[in-house]
Amino acid sequence: MRSIGEMARDSGLGVSALRFYDRAGVLGPAWVDPASGYRWYAPEQLDEARLLARLRRVGMPLADIRLVLAGWSGEDTDLVRGLLQAHLRRLEQGLAEARSEFSTIRELLDHRENPMTASPLTGTVHLSLPAPALAAALDAVRFAAGRDPELPMLGGVLFDIEGDALRLVATDRYRLAVARTDADGHRGSREQVVVATPLVDAMRALLSGDESARFTVEGDRVTLEAGERQASGQRLAHDFPDYRRLVQLPPGRRVVVEMPALREALENGPVRVAEDREPGRSARDISVLTTVDDKTVLVCGDGAPDEDTCTGTGTGTGTGTGTGTGTGTGNDDRDTGGLGYHVGVDRGFLLEALAAGDRDRLVLEFGPAPTAPLAIRRADDEGAFSLLMPVRLDG
Repeated sequence: MRSIGEMARDSGLGVSALRFYDRAGVLGPAWVDPASGYRWYAPEQLDEARLLARLRRVGMPLADIRLVLAGWSGEDTDLVRGLLQAHLRRLEQGLAEARSEFSTIRELLDHRENPMTASPLTGTVHLSLPAPALAAALDAVRFAAGRDPELPMLGGVLFDIEGDALRLVATDRYRLAVARTDADGHRGSREQVVVATPLVDAMRALLSGDESARFTVEGDRVTLEAGERQASGQRLAHDFPDYRRLVQLPPGRRVVVEMPALREALENGPVRVAEDREPGRSARDISVLTTVDDKTVLVCGDGAPDEDTCTGTGTGTGTGTGTGTGTGTGNDDRDTGGLGYHVGVDRGFLLEALAAGDRDRLVLEFGPAPTAPLAIRRADDEGAFSLLMPVRLDG
């Protein structure tokens, strides 16, 4: 017999997926320990689980998966072959439609006259700002910069200069970070400059003192001076996405959380392994979060009623009055009994965002639905925050 963890390892299905398919009546364990509730699988179920994993990877509907598994061991394979062929036709039709839509989108893009957040390479900028303030702003956003060579416009930090404010922005699609600091010297129109991450890191290394820093842009050249030292290089010749559209979020639940308690709960609490892995991305540990009465954030395990446990993060204060502590359980994604829906986020990304927040207490803002980004904010600085895209939770 295999435990659920061993079956997950050997079949390619995650633990949460196995529990989901058990609850859906597709692939149940051979035996469930009545005392502990642990699931155990018979040796002959491994091949069935591996088949299920393959069908899942190609996106076959659950109703068809049921029939394929039911007919797999029979002598007459016509039903299985028919279901596979029908799904293949759907995939081919979907791909043809996707190609057509992408072709139309590319044509629209080619005919656009005004690129989004255009950054002319002929602008001139002279800024003066405190080195500690710029260092703190860079530390707040650097973790979110992209590394995908196919998206070079995300492989840096946007310096958005408007009036007496400098906003720094970075995103890799899965997370986005924004920080703001005051700056003097710019009297012209809004300027946007994307600085490559190696140059950003070189600039940050200069900002170790309390002196004033000078940030200069002349054509395609970007320079930062701090004391007698400087770092200089070419700006990226790419336009950055219009981040102001990305940060317009509907109101949600805000919970003030003590960072030591939340970090401990994340590092030692339950995790899932992401099932919707993208090509080229390694498996990710997913932390599942929920709230209780807008006062406490819990780190939860799987959503199965008999095995779900949630670990409390310590004292938290909600948007209303009062505080709360403790642990709890949650059985589904509905907002009932004060327990919020479950939101899955990449645990590593969340820990990096909390570190970049650089406060003993931070505000976690949960959107109106589990598909909304999770926002991490500073209670004393609305200009610095980060957003994490949620991870789809199965079951």
